[in-house]
Amino acid sequence: MQGKKVPLEEREYGKNPLSEKELRDLLAGVEVETFLNPRNALYRERNMKQKPPAREDAIKMILKEPNLLRRPVIVKGQKKLLGFNEAEAAKLL
Repeated sequence: MQGKKVPLEEREYGKNPLSEKELRDLLAGVEVETFLNPRNALYRERNMKQKPPAREDAIKMILKEPNLLRRPVIVKGQKKLLGFNEAEAAKLL
């Protein structure tokens, strides 16, 4: 995306985590399975693929463990993309 000269606002979640309100706003209307990072150790330890957590539990876990949120997160207007998908990102941008 940077190579295509798309203006981006970058945020490093480890240094500047999302607030609970920001996270809730971001995840509004998004299914739990869509925003959890399957590469995260906690995701694998808790077998979240077969047993996804309730939305509230997932949000609480992400607030404690920001890397549980699938990245990159791309927001353009009301449209959102969580996780890398080159074709979808190209359509969105």
